Amino acid sequence: MDKPPVKAFDLTVRRNYATTGLVVGRAVGAPDWSAAEPGDINRVAVVGGGSMGGGIVSACLNAGLHMTLVEPDLESLTRAEASLRKFIDASPSHGPIGVAEAWRSQLVLTSDYAAAAGAGLAIEATSDAMEIRRDIFDRLQAVLGPEAVLASATSTPDLNEIAGAVSEPSRVVGLHFFAPADVSNLLEIVRGDATSDRALATGLALAKRLQKVPVLARNREGFIGNRILARYREAADTVFMDGSTPWDVDEAMVEFGFAMGPYEAQDITGLDVAHANLRRREAARDPARRTIPIIDRMMELGKLGRKTGAGWYRYPGGGGKVDDPIVADLALEEAHFAGITRVDYGPEEIRERLLLAMINEAADILGEGVAQSARDIDLVSVHGLGFPRWRGGLLHYADALGAPAIVERLHALAEEDPVAWRVSPLLMDCLTRGVTLTER
Repeated sequence: MDKPPVKAFDLTVRRNYATTGLVVGRAVGAPDWSAAEPGDINRVAVVGGGSMGGGIVSACLNAGLHMTLVEPDLESLTRAEASLRKFIDASPSHGPIGVAEAWRSQLVLTSDYAAAAGAGLAIEATSDAMEIRRDIFDRLQAVLGPEAVLASATSTPDLNEIAGAVSEPSRVVGLHFFAPADVSNLLEIVRGDATSDRALATGLALAKRLQKVPVLARNREGFIGNRILARYREAADTVFMDGSTPWDVDEAMVEFGFAMGPYEAQDITGLDVAHANLRRREAARDPARRTIPIIDRMMELGKLGRKTGAGWYRYPGGGGKVDDPIVADLALEEAHFAGITRVDYGPEEIRERLLLAMINEAADILGEGVAQSARDIDLVSVHGLGFPRWRGGLLHYADALGAPAIVERLHALAEEDPVAWRVSPLLMDCLTRGVTLTER
C-alpha cells in the first residue's frame, strides 16, 4: 500500500498563548457538580492490593486516612503486605512518632470483608472479570452502612453494569486514578446513570484530601484520559509500522515537550497490560479499522517491558534503555506481510500525526459530553497524560492552531485512512461557526 507524501503543517504557534494557572493548575473554587454534602472519607476500604490498589492505599495513608485493604486470598494478601511495607518503611521519620508507625496504626490488611465495616467509602481496585467485581460489591454492601459510597477505580468495567448489581445504584461512583496512584495528581470522578450528587461530592472530597485534581467524566469506554491515550498509541503504532521506529517516535514527542514518548511509557506500565486492553476492546472495534499486529509479536517474544528486561527497548542489566534492532525488524516484517511500502517519517510529521489524533479524539469526547469542558480535557492531558504544561493543555493548544488548519490536515490524512482520521463533528462545527473548542 503506497502512501502519498504528506507535508506536515507547522505545529509552531506563532502567537503568544501563554497558559494561566487556571488552565494547568488545580481547579479554582468548587466545581458546579459538588453542591451536595459528601460522605465520610476518614475511613476507606480498598479491595485489591495490586499496583493500583496499593497505590491508592499509599496515597490515602499519606493523607492521614484510616485504611482497610481486603484481599481474598492469603497469597495476594502477602504480596500486598510486602509492597505496602516497602512504602511505609521508606516514609520520613519526624513528629512525635515516626510517620511509619503512624501509618502502620492506620492500616488493616485482611481477607475478611467484615473488617471493612465502618468505612464511609469503599473502592474496588481489581482487574477481575465483571462477575467477580459484582461479587465484590455484593460483599461490600452486605457489611457497610447504608450511607457508604461504593466506587470502582478502573476504567475497564461498565459502571452502570456494576451499579445494576447493587441494591442502591446511586451509591456507586467511578474513581479513576492514574498510575501510579500515589504519585499522579489527577482523579477522574465518573458519573454513572444512577450516581447521586452525594457520591460525586464524596469523590471530590477524596480528591481534595489527596491533593489531586478532580475532573468529572461521563461513563463511557475509557472515560477521558484513557480514551485519548488509546488513540495516541494507535497513531504511534501506525507511524511505527509505516515508516519509523519506537525511538524516533519517542524522540519526536520528547522534543515537543513530553517527559517521555509513548513507547518508553508503555515499557514502564507493561506491554501485557496494553495488550489485554486491546483484546478487551476487540469485540466493540470497528471491523473496518486497521489493526497493527506488532504488539502481538512482542507478546510472543516475551517482550513485556522493563519488568522482563526488554520491551520496545532493551534494558541491559536493569539499567537505562537502549534501542532494540529486533523491534525495528518486526515493523519491517509486518509491513512486508501487509504489502505496505514504508515511508520515512521525519519528526515533524510524527508529531503532527500523533497530536492531531489526540486533538480529534478529544474533540469527539467533548462533543459527546463525556467531558464537561475543553478545560477539563486540558487538565486531564496535563496532569494525567503528560502533555507539556507550558503549552496549556491539549485543546488549549488546538485552539492556538485553529480549527481551519486542523481540519485541513485531518482531511488530508483521511485520504489514506478515512476510518481512523474521520474528522470530529465538533471540529467541523467549530470551523463552520468560527468558534474555538474552548468556546463550545
